[in-house]
Amino acid sequence: MIPYKDDNPTRTFPYVTIGLIAVNTMVFIWQVSIPSDPERIAFAYGAVPHFMLTFSTVQPIHPFLSVFTSMFIHGSFLHLFANMLYLWIFGDNIEDRLGKVRFILFYLTCGLLAAYAHALTESHSMVPMIGASGAVSGILGAYLLLFPHAKVRTIVILVFFIQVVRLPALFVIGLWIAIQFINGLLSAGAAPGGGGVAWFAHIGGFISGVLLIKVFLGSRKYSLKALIFRN
Repeated sequence: MIPYKDDNPTRTFPYVTIGLIAVNTMVFIWQVSIPSDPERIAFAYGAVPHFMLTFSTVQPIHPFLSVFTSMFIHGSFLHLFANMLYLWIFGDNIEDRLGKVRFILFYLTCGLLAAYAHALTESHSMVPMIGASGAVSGILGAYLLLFPHAKVRTIVILVFFIQVVRLPALFVIGLWIAIQFINGLLSAGAAPGGGGVAWFAHIGGFISGVLLIKVFLGSRKYSLKALIFRN
């Protein structure tokens, strides 16, 4: 099941969403253009759980800053494409509701909390976490809360049967987060520091989005009321 578009119009042009997609794409092009071991970039600028929690590092940047640089690094084209697809489908509506500045702050905050959710479950791991999926998961959490009944156009593939259907966001995103929880619980018994998908970063980012979206919306409403009052 692959979502590719939602039927949820916006009032404003999604400059920030497109900008984030462009920056992530340019960083990936830079990654693949370097004629060296691509893992060196991940270890240099990825978020390493052990360093994040101890603040000791051999990386060229501070462990706290690595949380933000890690959000723009991807391990493969498919990794990049999947994250950017979900950001494109769901990000514009959240940007429309929050406004440009609050949207980028919301995005980065969800990514930050997602990274630490992963670090707390892999506290001794030296494997760097990379990718925008934690921040994008926050966008999905916010979208689910604000637009549960919005229709999402989804490609359903069953062996040789391919069909495009319009499904409510509650189902599409609900199924997605259910898969994250199941895989997160299954991975909890695996050997620590083994790499793979950072399931708890997805879960942490999603929960952050659900909990924080009303806070960010509330602050925007307050600012608008204050502006009107002053004028």
